[in-house]
Amino acid sequence: MPSVLITGCSSGFGELAALTFARNGWRVIATMRTPGASTALDDAGIEQLPLDVCDMQSVQAAVDEAIGRCGRLDAVVNNAGIEVFGAVHLLSDDEIHRQLDTNVTGVMRVVRAVVPHFLAHDGGTIVNVGSVAGFVGAPYSGLYAASKHAVEALSEALHFELSQRGVRVRVVEPGQFATQLGAKSVHAAAMTPDTPDFDRFQRFRAAQRRLVNGEPADPQVVADAIYRASTEEPGRLRHVVGADAELIVSTKSSMSFEDFDTTMRTVLDWHE
Repeated sequence: MPSVLITGCSSGFGELAALTFARNGWRVIATMRTPGASTALDDAGIEQLPLDVCDMQSVQAAVDEAIGRCGRLDAVVNNAGIEVFGAVHLLSDDEIHRQLDTNVTGVMRVVRAVVPHFLAHDGGTIVNVGSVAGFVGAPYSGLYAASKHAVEALSEALHFELSQRGVRVRVVEPGQFATQLGAKSVHAAAMTPDTPDFDRFQRFRAAQRRLVNGEPADPQVVADAIYRASTEEPGRLRHVVGADAELIVSTKSSMSFEDFDTTMRTVLDWHE
């Protein structure tokens, strides 16, 4: 039975990915800071371990325990992440550190913990959950976009470094989906409701919702993409998921930035 360790499984893409792998006959080690936070995983009898991606000792302990239970790991899914909203010039050092430590250094901690195991056991697959934000820096999500641009760069470099040694690297890039990421997001403390930046941010978010007709898509689509990225042969590095993500990526890659700027403002009806 193949085995997979997934980070950030308390809700959203991670929770759904754990259930999807389990339905397909995989042994799943679902990790999160506080095991038991997901009723769905409890009900499905999926094994859970504590793992805080911001703590290397926690990461190493979870990976070692998973290997001890399963004998070997065939895949690891780096899904844990947070989103910090705010105008770039208003972000504090602590807010910047929190975003990058979770979304970037956290991925690197898991990679450092698992790659020696993969190299010693004829390979494995690393799936990094990125975002369409890895292709475009949207206003008021610049720091989050920076973290996801970093995931893109790391995934590409890891592919070149490890593919000849049997380690496959994949990155899944969703657009807007109905998860708890937004509800759990952090807003820059300096961008208070009485500031012009906050008001403009709210107008931009409303424009984004119009792009998906006000109703983000079913996140199970992303869980399916994560599973597919983990298992397809020979497989692609990048997996763009969602109509909005496909639109943004294809549009930006086909024109100059100045034309992209004009096009997206028109599509969003956001002429600020």
